[in-house]
Amino acid sequence: MYHNLSYQVTISQPTSHLFEVSLHINNWHKSVLDLKMPVWTPGSYLVREYSRHVQHFSALDHSNNKPISWTKIAKNHWQINTESLNQIKVNYRIFANELTVRTNHLNETHGYFNGAALFLYIPHYENLPSKVTIIPPNNKWKIATSLAPVKDQENTFLAPDLDTLIDSPFEIGIHELYEFKVLDKSHQLAIWGQGNVNPKQIIEDTQKIIETEANLYDGLPYNNYLFILHLSGNGFGGLEHKNSCSLIYPRLGFKNTEKYHRFMQLVAHEFFHLWNVKRIRPQALEKFDYEQENYTTSLWFSEGTTSYYDLLIPLRAGIYDSKIFLQNLSQEITKYLTTPGRKVQPLAESSFDAWIKLYRRDSNSDNCQISYYLKGELVSLLLDLLIRNLHQNKRSLDDVMRLMWQRFGKQEIGFTPEQLIETIEEIAGTKLTDFFHLCLETTEDLPFNEYLEYFGLKLNQIKDNIPYLGIKVVTENSKEIVKFVSSDSPAYLAGIDPGDELLAINGIRVNSQILNERLQDFHPGDQIQITVFHDDELKNLTVKLAPSQPNRYHLVHVKNPSDIQKENLAGWLQN
Repeated sequence: MYHNLSYQVTISQPTSHLFEVSLHINNWHKSVLDLKMPVWTPGSYLVREYSRHVQHFSALDHSNNKPISWTKIAKNHWQINTESLNQIKVNYRIFANELTVRTNHLNETHGYFNGAALFLYIPHYENLPSKVTIIPPNNKWKIATSLAPVKDQENTFLAPDLDTLIDSPFEIGIHELYEFKVLDKSHQLAIWGQGNVNPKQIIEDTQKIIETEANLYDGLPYNNYLFILHLSGNGFGGLEHKNSCSLIYPRLGFKNTEKYHRFMQLVAHEFFHLWNVKRIRPQALEKFDYEQENYTTSLWFSEGTTSYYDLLIPLRAGIYDSKIFLQNLSQEITKYLTTPGRKVQPLAESSFDAWIKLYRRDSNSDNCQISYYLKGELVSLLLDLLIRNLHQNKRSLDDVMRLMWQRFGKQEIGFTPEQLIETIEEIAGTKLTDFFHLCLETTEDLPFNEYLEYFGLKLNQIKDNIPYLGIKVVTENSKEIVKFVSSDSPAYLAGIDPGDELLAINGIRVNSQILNERLQDFHPGDQIQITVFHDDELKNLTVKLAPSQPNRYHLVHVKNPSDIQKENLAGWLQN
């Protein structure tokens, strides 16, 4: 029996931050109707408990609008008594006042929502199509979404199945909407918020990114694509979708060249995901289970390799040059080599534990974990250099991505970790057992110089010649707060904790701005007295300073590179 599903999303009072949602179900012929809400959204690997924002739930016999009985039987599960009923209407409201790419936001200027955070669904009927009708507060509000409009039905859109419904965010409001074409495909850019953004420049550079990535994969796997850009005070992030992406960026972050480049890297990253993750995805994510964690050890490839390409694509697109690319890469290597957690958590474990660690950072996170984005990016760098060196730049990580696309992405067949490694080894032309064991299963540092040498580069470490204390301090509300204490550092061993208020060194007041300058008055091995408030208790702690630690790493050219090194470098950076 065909069941007809339709949603109506009404925005009657935007300042209430409440979306009013109605779900209409026709031709229902069972005595019980189960409804559930996803607990997470694909692309963001954390159980976010979207059902906590549901309120004013009710169920009606749609033929006469009489209430029908229902029971909530789990945090995200409602059960409705539908004996002898075939037309059911469910009403509920969603509180939406969290502006991120993973959540919902509604105010007097716009409404933005993700399907996972808004729509209830019927278990075991995920393949049914559904319609979504938007009722905006006035006719000045526009609607942007990648869903296809329904002919002759105003503000109504069709989702062929639940996965597509969840994967198609909506931007509704007074945003600016720009249309452009790339490779004969239609594209839209919706910009909400005020800032120093230059739409013309963004579109021009986005076109370059689209063309560069399409060239890698030999075409674009869609007919229409939507970029949603939210300008905010200090938000940063992106979330990929199959035919769209959502971006959030600081509203005044577009004039400064370095910040603008970072934005274009974000665009390159989310757009690259339309292949890697949305279509080339781990077997564990081939069929989404929206009720619980979907575990995989392959996020190092899905996210980390994408992060490597988000540095590389703007270089290939001509948005910045090789000097800036190497500077950006140096910054990423610095982040990795100055994160103590790299010595604690292997990369495969980082991917598997994304659900409990990556998005749940605390003051100890940098001591006990490493981001699969960051380390995965650098493992991808080494793989690219390895393959290029073995084949004189005639093969590269690009060939891995193309083969993964042909084998798994086009048909959307999930890959296993073993199949991923087999594909990489096939392009490399050699077994990489030791490489992957070291990079994925151990906490040994990545051997950068071993691979960089073939390209006439080496990694230099830089020290500031300041005795090592091992804390990060920020000024908050006129107080100097310890935000991080590095494991096994002098501060750590002395008992300084995150959250302590730093007051003085050797009896003299100190703050975050002059801390390093103050430490220059001492030498490694000196014992100093650090005064802090710990949970409102005044403490004087004796700290023995350690030798200076490297705090920056730079990629530099070797002196007198050989012709082969020059050719390898040119092939990599000019490809």
